[in-house]
Amino acid sequence: MQTSVTPTHCPYCALQCGMNLTSVPDSSNDGNGGGVVEVTERADFPVNRGALCGKGRTAPALLSSGVRLTTPLIRSDGALRPATWDEALDRIADGLSRTRTEHGPDACGVFGGGGLTNEKAYTLGKFARVVLGTSQIDYNGRFCMSSAAAGGIRAFGLDRGLPFPLEDIPKTGCVILVGSNLAETMPPALRYLTELRDNGGKLIVIDPRRTRTAEQADLHLAPRPGTDLALALGLLHLVVAEGRTDEAYIQERTSGWEEARAAAMAHWPEYVERITGVSVPELRETVRMFCEPESAMVLTARGPEQQSKGTDTVGAWINLCLATGRPGRPNSGYGCLTGQGNGQGGREHGQKADQLPGYRKLDDPAARRHVAEVWGIDPDSLPGPGRSAYELLDAMGTDIHALLLMASNPVVSAPRAAHIEERLRSLDFLAVADVVLSETAELADVVLPVAQWAEETGTTTNLEGRVLLRRQAITPPDGIRSDLHVMHELAARLGVEKGFPTDPEEVFEELRRASAGGPADYSGITYRRLAEENGVFWPCPATPTTTGTGTGPLKSAATEEAPHTVVPDATAANRPGVELPVTGAGEVHPGTPRLFLDRFATPDGRARFVAVNHRPSAEEPDAEYPVLLTTGRVVSQYQSGAQTRRVDELNAAAPGPFVELHPRLAERLGAVEGEPLAIVSRRGRAVAPARITTTIRPDTVFMPFHWPGEGRANTLTNPALDPISRMPEFKTCAVRVERAS
Repeated sequence: MQTSVTPTHCPYCALQCGMNLTSVPDSSNDGNGGGVVEVTERADFPVNRGALCGKGRTAPALLSSGVRLTTPLIRSDGALRPATWDEALDRIADGLSRTRTEHGPDACGVFGGGGLTNEKAYTLGKFARVVLGTSQIDYNGRFCMSSAAAGGIRAFGLDRGLPFPLEDIPKTGCVILVGSNLAETMPPALRYLTELRDNGGKLIVIDPRRTRTAEQADLHLAPRPGTDLALALGLLHLVVAEGRTDEAYIQERTSGWEEARAAAMAHWPEYVERITGVSVPELRETVRMFCEPESAMVLTARGPEQQSKGTDTVGAWINLCLATGRPGRPNSGYGCLTGQGNGQGGREHGQKADQLPGYRKLDDPAARRHVAEVWGIDPDSLPGPGRSAYELLDAMGTDIHALLLMASNPVVSAPRAAHIEERLRSLDFLAVADVVLSETAELADVVLPVAQWAEETGTTTNLEGRVLLRRQAITPPDGIRSDLHVMHELAARLGVEKGFPTDPEEVFEELRRASAGGPADYSGITYRRLAEENGVFWPCPATPTTTGTGTGPLKSAATEEAPHTVVPDATAANRPGVELPVTGAGEVHPGTPRLFLDRFATPDGRARFVAVNHRPSAEEPDAEYPVLLTTGRVVSQYQSGAQTRRVDELNAAAPGPFVELHPRLAERLGAVEGEPLAIVSRRGRAVAPARITTTIRPDTVFMPFHWPGEGRANTLTNPALDPISRMPEFKTCAVRVERAS
């Protein structure tokens, strides 16, 4: 038997760690279609350099027929039963068609996932708008980093999670890490913080819990949940008061400083201490550590972003960076740590309610004309922006009567999850395409079993903006189809015979043309380049004679695979506004690892300060609900746990939910370790064993959100939305804690 080795990438988080898949044909054929598959080290990929967490190492366990869907299912007499593909697809097409006829196109909803490849995300957005004619499409990436995206666009004119590669982090002088527990959410990335400290840099971690990541810090600040905005404003106040602003940078590269400074000066240190619980000496030490080095970074994650004021909170941290002259300078700036595997690419190419491919705005007439030309349709036929993710889910059963859902499990992952489950049950028709029978799929009228990461080729975009090629390593089992096949077949049944190819590279070639000239320009990227170069950073236009931010007009990408050479002046290629010499027909743009070195992606090239002020969370503690709840993840589970809960090794490490609380709170309740506690909010009740620890604030409890059932944390969380990003307030709500027994 011949062994094959396929270089590819992990199916989980936004690091998209490189790995090799070693496949050995197996005559016994357990149903995975390709034999025995093992993960082996791939040291050549620069992000993880061979390191993997337990989730990535055990990912092939999901390829087994024992844990996955292997045949379509349709609901009959109240139960799901096996069906043929034609029967299942006909049922979906009929449900969607009937809904359009009876209620109009916007009665059909489409909900996607941040784990879908770029090709699938692009096709899903096209399917919703061209085939169904609906504006009602969004995806679970709205729950990930939408506040950071909105803040980045507002300040810099462009959103890319990290505007620099991860490799720059160990070279900076100080990192403020806000609301991220990298040691458990992205373990291979922790090495960058370790190397930072080995190189003499400082690490400041801001988290209401003393997490494994906070244990690595030179300084840990534990603010009250929901007060990150006040904390950032208090730090900026001190920067101004202590004369640490970079006045030359502010004058040359920014606008709006006077208003932002005035807002910050209203947040004096003692006031901020009262709001956050972070002492004035800690605030002053943070400012000293951040301002003294020549270079420094602020990295945010879900902690400050998943709030009803998340966009303003991100804006306050960006203001701190701008006032000290950090963004657009080497080894410095602001960045967001994207969570989901393709959370970045998923919104760049059309899953998001208000966007078209290339990160174009759906309400921009020029963007509509460009994409409509690529799609061969009338621009006027494109629907306008639709509802955001939570609003779309909340409208099910009233305005939305049918839903096509791919690669998401909102029964567990959505805020106010019990309510969303009720809304799903109220639909006239629900179709789900997934790898496993998730809690959401169990409610569907039709369930389609689709191929996984190792069984198909496609691209993803990691947290750095590095576009990557996942390669097919094995053949899917009989009875499994790809998501592209699903959309091709449904489009044909709904009257659109062309425009929905099943070959991912053919889809990517169209994506290149659709993205050309947009902020997220992929037109200069090909599958061949991705394979040869270990990924390419966007923007990467088809010609190197454009601005490095991808904002200039571009020609359509060439599709031929002629030999090419990379522009040798990589430094110039990094600099927006610098034209690169064209020395031959085969020359290509090298991609843009570092953004904003010469100018920002705003019309005038300046970054924009935005004046923001602290405001309370949407729900503050009171006599009835006196404790704050915050939620998060554990190292051996991922997102809603639909996949990782099916892996024995991971499940053994984290078999169920828990409630983390401080000994003082436990003593007041009379709670003991391991005893079931009930956490009650205005939206519901969850029960889980107590885990008593001094690493959390006494006024706060923590629950991971990976599990369904009585320990479903998102039953409790607040769907209050940020007015700009439409991000729900996952990270803080008022609860009471009771002994469940």
